[in-house]
Amino acid sequence: MLYAAGFFVPDPFIFFKHRGRKYVVMSDLEIDRARKQAEVDQVLSLSSYQERLRKSGKNNPTITDVMELLFRERSIRLLLIPPNFPAQLADDLRSRGFLARIQDPVFPQRERKSTEEIQHIRESLRVAELGLDAGMRALQQATIGPDRYLYLDGARLTSEKLKSIINTTLMAEGWIPSHTIIASGNQCCDPHHEGSGSIKADTSIIFDIFPRSQKTGYFGDLSRTVVRGQASERLKEAYATVLAGQEVAFRLIRDGVSGNEIHQKILALFEKRGFRTGKIGGRMQGFFHGTGHGLGLDIHEPPRISHAEATLRAGHVVTVEPGLYYPGMGGVRLEDVVVVTERGNRNLTRYPKFLEI
Repeated sequence: MLYAAGFFVPDPFIFFKHRGRKYVVMSDLEIDRARKQAEVDQVLSLSSYQERLRKSGKNNPTITDVMELLFRERSIRLLLIPPNFPAQLADDLRSRGFLARIQDPVFPQRERKSTEEIQHIRESLRVAELGLDAGMRALQQATIGPDRYLYLDGARLTSEKLKSIINTTLMAEGWIPSHTIIASGNQCCDPHHEGSGSIKADTSIIFDIFPRSQKTGYFGDLSRTVVRGQASERLKEAYATVLAGQEVAFRLIRDGVSGNEIHQKILALFEKRGFRTGKIGGRMQGFFHGTGHGLGLDIHEPPRISHAEATLRAGHVVTVEPGLYYPGMGGVRLEDVVVVTERGNRNLTRYPKFLEI
């Protein structure tokens, strides 16, 4: 709905497009703001339609009643709806004689980002980098205690403390943090573990930061893996291998290439270097998530670079985030964001890559 109407609205509202014109139907609470901000051709008043229905005999008009009136006065019978459209509303509309057919995607052009959208994503990446840098500075300032835990300002440094430092930085810029990941040690082996508790020296620490702009709604997405102290030789090998996996993707990503092909080549590289993927000891280990995903108004959106078939096209904005995860070693994930171009790709991420602090 943000993509369709071009502005944030906290409550559900009606949007439809007919004969090339875009309409929104807004409550009295939002109608004045919609007239100023909505990127549509016409803003209609919900209360005026409700009043018309009441005058016609409907004492408590429903949203279905309003939609029926809207569509019948425009001789609309066929409705193309998204797959996540409310089932009850779709059934109600069908019961009144409308044909409600699912169209997926509703906005196929949304996959290819405009210059303005790319700039919004770039801004969110810059803020993610500011947050990450604040976290890295805290790690640098931390001391290593005799118990091999990290200490900051006289107390053990925790994932929660680092997240607070990062999230405060993001919010100060006007971006919203959500489920920021600061996982360490074996917590890294669950790629979506948000991280908790005290952080030890000499262990992997995965940062995954994905702030959303409160102004534009676009996300940034950034991951880095570091060790405060000394990394094990196995972790160093894994880091170099993940870095090489990213380089495979950077070399191959271009208009027309198969995302699955890229993913399979990275898996083959990891296997060749001795990092097997599969169920080991009853749990998945190695590289068991996708190489990347689309980024925009959603943190995860098409296309995917994964086992699934998908063709990359110029204008797609995708993450490149291979990883390796083994209990006892920890985990490594590195994530940049690139724009697919006709002949290659352009990396929007600037933050450097280093393992040891």
